[in-house]
Amino acid sequence: MGWAEIGGWMVRGQEMRLGKTRNLCSRKTQLSIHFYITLHSQKPIAMASQRSSRALRVALRQASAPRVQQRTFVSAVNAASRPSVQPAQKAIASSFVQQTRGAKTVDFAGDKEKVYERNDWPHDKLLDYFKNDTLALIGYGSQGHGQGLNLRDNGLNVIVGVRKDGASWKEAIQDGWVPGKNLFEVDEAIQKGSIIMNLLSDAAQSETWPRIKPMLTKGKTLYFSHGFSPVFKDQTKVDVPNDIDVILVAPKGSGRTVRTLFREGRGINSSFAVFQDVTGKAEERAVAMGVAVGSGYLYKTTFEKEVYSDLYGERGCLMGGIHGMFLAQYEVLRENGHSPSEAFNETVEEATQSLYPLIGQNGMDYMYAACSTTARRGAIDWSKRFKDSLKPVFEDLYESVRSGKETQRTMEYASRPDYRQAFEKEMEEIRNMEIWRAGKAVRSLRPENQ
Repeated sequence: MGWAEIGGWMVRGQEMRLGKTRNLCSRKTQLSIHFYITLHSQKPIAMASQRSSRALRVALRQASAPRVQQRTFVSAVNAASRPSVQPAQKAIASSFVQQTRGAKTVDFAGDKEKVYERNDWPHDKLLDYFKNDTLALIGYGSQGHGQGLNLRDNGLNVIVGVRKDGASWKEAIQDGWVPGKNLFEVDEAIQKGSIIMNLLSDAAQSETWPRIKPMLTKGKTLYFSHGFSPVFKDQTKVDVPNDIDVILVAPKGSGRTVRTLFREGRGINSSFAVFQDVTGKAEERAVAMGVAVGSGYLYKTTFEKEVYSDLYGERGCLMGGIHGMFLAQYEVLRENGHSPSEAFNETVEEATQSLYPLIGQNGMDYMYAACSTTARRGAIDWSKRFKDSLKPVFEDLYESVRSGKETQRTMEYASRPDYRQAFEKEMEEIRNMEIWRAGKAVRSLRPENQ
């Protein structure tokens, strides 16, 4: 009996029988789907649209091909059996949006905000807007790599400034940047540039600022992708000149994601902000830069709010908090006799491969609706206890960010002479944790990795 995927479900062809109901999901979290199949026509009699019917027929033909079962929670007949989920959301969303020239006003849970879209800056308009500019990208790390290649592919006059013959210099050459043409040492790139994109690491921005600041002459624009350095200037010593525009575009993802989404024609969402507007055109330039580096849409913030939310999020749900939660759940499962593979699957694999994508697609309620009664009842009940237990921790975290303690910790750590060695030691410790060694084995079993 072979497995076939239908709308995200993995189903076994021989289990689809006339008038039978089969539970195709895990015992805890998936739903039962009722398939009524006419043997001769192979058309569902109920609960399926023509689109789902076609998917069923294709899947049945493929069912003889052996495949590894994947646990997932998207219904085979979402479009047909749950018409209220996605179409209804689209209909409601349209009432949240008011279009104005250059921006949309969107109702975010009762709070109206403007968002700026890529469609307002077609390629020809971008080329014309930046026709007299040289974008000097300083630093070629994660964001420098992604944003730089996107700018180059957009046809803008962009150059890269890094230390000659260093690791970033060599990486830039591998990516097609040419020394003397669009790859220079930092000082020369800044002198040539009209928009200086300071994408060095936070620690490096502080270290190099005494040399960079004098070259930021009147008429140039200083660009950041993180508000860290100017907001915490008492610690970083990055005090910007008072006669230039200072702007920010902060993509909500890694530089790798910025690049990937750009190449897919999608675009990442980003925030933008103005720290200092000398020319009266800083906001427009920030939006244009946001589109140029690969943003699909942008929303306005401040340097302070960007850095507070960014540091807070990274230490919380985005990275630190979720890592701690994974470890705690895994350890309890192991202490109670569960195998490494079971503990990892129930802690990480099912979350990242099945559940979190559903939240990303249509929200938490959508994920709950796709799960069994047992799963959602328990999850909703325990979510309240987790919130009550965790909120004080998150309050402490936000205050630690706002007070500058997190900045101080970062600066002290990054300024250590053995910083890279210490970081690699921490990464090695994480790699060698049982949970992540088990995860490596689990990932190797995914069909795409066979």
